[in-house]
Amino acid sequence: MSEDVTDLIMQDHREVESLFEKLQREPEVRAGLTPVLVTLLAAHSRAEEAEVYPAARDEAGEKDDVAHSQEEHLLADRLLAELSECDPFSAAYENKLTEVVDAVTHHVQEEEETVLPGLRDRLDDARRAELGKAFLKSRQEHLGDMPQDITREEMRRQAANADIPVGDKDKQALREELDQHADS
Repeated sequence: MSEDVTDLIMQDHREVESLFEKLQREPEVRAGLTPVLVTLLAAHSRAEEAEVYPAARDEAGEKDDVAHSQEEHLLADRLLAELSECDPFSAAYENKLTEVVDAVTHHVQEEEETVLPGLRDRLDDARRAELGKAFLKSRQEHLGDMPQDITREEMRRQAANADIPVGDKDKQALREELDQHADS
């Protein structure tokens, strides 16, 4: 198994795509599989935000792409929280799942076309392996987390990744500021 962070991120992307397909085709598994999808994506996002995006921004010169990707994470977090509250057999679930699939598929495509190639081109193999280990460790620590379990410090990191000045706002004010950027 590769330790290269770009390969690990892409493996997660393929796993998420597989979960999307199963959720769309097999409504009977939604009740059990939705929490798996939501917590996997939350853990993946927190690991990227903590370990990968700062390196992509500061070491690989991907500031604008990282800011855009972070804003897409904010939107995905909100949509996933909404999906997790829907009755899995309702039309509302079906509609929200479509929104999630569209948003995350768009994000994956852009990330694989911009941020990941920048990491491959500008960081050496050893650094990408180091980031891969850190990504896996962070991801493991967050498995089981829901998007709404995010801490104030994690929200401050999201703001930094998205180049959003937040000063010393409390958690609720941070949430409101980040939500505004998720909608833009």
